Amino acid sequence: MSLPEDHKPPVSGRAVQDPSFYRTEPVSFVRRGSRLHGRRAEAWDRQAERFLVDVPRHHADTSVLAGAEFDPAAVFGRTAPLTVEIGSGLGEAVAAAAEAHPERDFLAVEVYRPGLAQLLLRIEQKGLENVRAVQANAPEVLDVLLGPGSVDELWVFFPDPWHKARHHKRRLVKESFADKAARVLAPGATWRLATDWSDYAEQMRSVLDASASFESLHPGELAGDDGPLARVRRAGLEGRDPEPDATDPLGGWAPRYEGRIPTSFESKARKAGRLVFDLAYRRTTADS
Repeated sequence: MSLPEDHKPPVSGRAVQDPSFYRTEPVSFVRRGSRLHGRRAEAWDRQAERFLVDVPRHHADTSVLAGAEFDPAAVFGRTAPLTVEIGSGLGEAVAAAAEAHPERDFLAVEVYRPGLAQLLLRIEQKGLENVRAVQANAPEVLDVLLGPGSVDELWVFFPDPWHKARHHKRRLVKESFADKAARVLAPGATWRLATDWSDYAEQMRSVLDASASFESLHPGELAGDDGPLARVRRAGLEGRDPEPDATDPLGGWAPRYEGRIPTSFESKARKAGRLVFDLAYRRTTADS
């Protein structure tokens, strides 16, 4: 229950003098437990200093202070194409990709400390040198930490769908986020997305199709009655009532990205009967 204004505790400390202490947009994540145990704790102690990017903070332990910079050439000791995964979870996809592509560099962005620790454990077990991780809010990473045009490929796989309509403002992929992505992606670079929820897939498609900064790599594909969106609607998946005449005139769905290994999260989604929607877009030369 919310308290009346005259019963709320007064704002104090730094926030009194500095309104910028507060984030201007709702974050897309919910903080979960941060305690580390067993092998994760041991891997953190051994590897965090080397593989976890040290970020100056603004107002929270996931924020990024204005002026902070990530210099890939300095961090990796070479110049190579950079792939950034937003929301790397337990690090399954990014670690597998880094092992399969030693010629590329990878940056994992995640707020969940145990997930980062699990990634550090994978890095150690596989002997990887081409992965770094950062514990930070993704929009701030794109706004501040990464330089313009510094990213060759961006991944956003299975972001939190925030099902309730009143929570849709917390969804990561929206117009403002597309602008941030456009800033860091080099012309011709690729943005790959995946979700197992059809309404979020439609939102992603709508946002990127409307952006002058991106063009679909699969325009019109899997449209009509046999595409994944029509199948979800007609079969009544995701707890929906069946729509026998449902179709999808737009399409634009990409084939499953071969570079994304089947993670435990994706396997659970498929076991629950949900379809996976892939999207792939190219950064154009147009201004964002």
